[in-house]
Amino acid sequence: MGHETMATATTKPTTLVFTYGTLKRGFSNHVLMQDLIRSGDASFKGVYQTLEKHPLVCGPYRVPFLLNKPGSGHHVTGELYAVSPRGLSRLDELEGISRGHYVRQPIRLAAKAEEGGDLETERSSLSCVVEAYYAHKSYEEELWERNRGRSFGAYTENEARGYVKRNDRPQHLSFLDHIRIFVSSPCD
Repeated sequence: MGHETMATATTKPTTLVFTYGTLKRGFSNHVLMQDLIRSGDASFKGVYQTLEKHPLVCGPYRVPFLLNKPGSGHHVTGELYAVSPRGLSRLDELEGISRGHYVRQPIRLAAKAEEGGDLETERSSLSCVVEAYYAHKSYEEELWERNRGRSFGAYTENEARGYVKRNDRPQHLSFLDHIRIFVSSPCD
């Protein structure tokens, strides 16, 4: 019994991270989350929705981007994970934090509706602040304009159709090069 108490006392600090795209279950980068769960560096906390509306758009190769433009777009549905510092470092690397690809910033999530409850009523009374990976400010506005102000509430198989994995993209161009080409190309 004393051993259990000690384990509780030494629990690692975690960061709550809201995932909305390829890190979700069933998508290509979820293998990283599975690795983190296996190593004890992440745990799944549930499916949540953003408290405020945010644009969720696709960029080059159907890569999803959450834009930090509260009030525009939809209430975005995604998955919440508790992640250790080591796990957060691996997610930051995947998301290109140090390379100007994405930025990790706070986002407010609505509480999950109780069984049979009304999410709209509960939305305003219960919420929590977690972190999410947003499109970097250096291209966020152009990405929003390129999508003509259209966004979606969840990255599903439909939105992911045509997604190209990082290793299958032209390797002579950087991620930011791909974004610059995408935002300067004509819309479909």
